[in-house]
Amino acid sequence: MNQPLRLLALSLMTALTVGLTACATGPAPAPLADTLSRDARLSTFNRLVAEAGLQDTLRGTGPLTVFAPSDEAFKAVPAKTMEALTKDKAQLKAVLSFHIATGKLSAADIQNGTAKSLQGASLTTSRTGTFVGVEDALVQQADITATNGVAHVIDRVLTPPKK
Repeated sequence: MNQPLRLLALSLMTALTVGLTACATGPAPAPLADTLSRDARLSTFNRLVAEAGLQDTLRGTGPLTVFAPSDEAFKAVPAKTMEALTKDKAQLKAVLSFHIATGKLSAADIQNGTAKSLQGASLTTSRTGTFVGVEDALVQQADITATNGVAHVIDRVLTPPKK
C-alpha cells in the first residue's frame, strides 16, 4: 500500500475508534440539571424545575439525589392540582424540593429509613429485594449519574407533608 493510502486508512481507523469510544461512553458528565434535561421521559419535571427556579440548585456542587417523577407520573396528578402548582411558585418549589435529597444515594445505598429533603421534611426510603422506593413511589430507573449526584426516575409525584 502506498504512503498516502496508508495515511488515509490510518486516519479513518483513528476516527472510527474515537467515534466508537464516544458512543460507548455516552455524553460527557454533566450536573444533574443538564443530565436530566437529556431524558425525554422527564420533560414535565424539567419544565417545572425551570419554572420553580431550581436549575441552579441542580447545577450546584451537591452531592444531591433527585427522585424525578416521569411524565407518566405527572399525568396522574389532577389537572387542577397541576394548574394550582404552576400558579404558586413557592408551593411548586416546595413540592419539587421534596423530590431532592441531600447527599448521594445510589440504589445500592437506599435501605429502609429516611433521607433529608431540600424541602426540609424527611423522605421515607425503602428496599424490598431489588425494588427501591421513596415514599409511595417505586424507582423505575435507578442510578442516573451526574457530576454532582445521582437521580432515580420514579412512578409518582411525591407530596410533602403539611407544615
